[in-house]
Amino acid sequence: MQHPILRSMNIILFDELPAGMLLANNDFRAEHIRKVLRLQVGDTFSMGIVNGPGGIATIEAMDSTGITFGWQPREDRSLLTGVTLLVAQVRPICMKRILREAVSLGVAELLVVGADTAERSYADAKLWSTGEYRKYLLDGAMQSGQTGMPSFRLVEHVETALADSDKWKTKILMDNVLAGDPLSLMEDPEAPLVVAVGPERGWTERERTLFLDHGFVPKSMGSRILRTETACSAALAIVLGRMGML
Repeated sequence: MQHPILRSMNIILFDELPAGMLLANNDFRAEHIRKVLRLQVGDTFSMGIVNGPGGIATIEAMDSTGITFGWQPREDRSLLTGVTLLVAQVRPICMKRILREAVSLGVAELLVVGADTAERSYADAKLWSTGEYRKYLLDGAMQSGQTGMPSFRLVEHVETALADSDKWKTKILMDNVLAGDPLSLMEDPEAPLVVAVGPERGWTERERTLFLDHGFVPKSMGSRILRTETACSAALAIVLGRMGML
């Protein structure tokens, strides 16, 4: 599997510490250390365990077997925001951006939902079938400089995603059809919170009724129709700003 082209990593993350603290040269993180960061023996970089401690790694050797390093972990751990992004399936190329940016903003949960108007082929994309999506989650976390990664679920229908909606204290439905107050004027949103963003052709009336029946409140970001990936980033930024987290 090819790895996504990663932007400059502000932290190098691992699911678990590599055996012998050796990072093989064919690992995309080793390539980043060598070719992008241009680090040498004795240099340091930020490193951490996914949803665990961060810390500082020091390069001890670089040779044909890989990069050997030591690591000094910190006691503190990254905290996520208590915000869930519920987003409808869109084209995989757009989905990759949504995953990366949502994680970089610190969401605690990602729900990717099959919507009535979404192309059925999207759910069968190799982004999901091969597990490639996790590389974009990892990229978002490394870009943020934090170790926290959200839980992730791919669900078939809106009703499935809303089965346990009582866990959210604040439920926001982004929609251009329902007349909602501006999201930017929302006062003191309370976590845990969910923001639902629809597909390219919008939510159907059936789906809107489901959201309303589960206590979601329609909100707007003006009269302009935004791409799904733009709407996700904008809505999350506004909500996090109103929560004092951004």
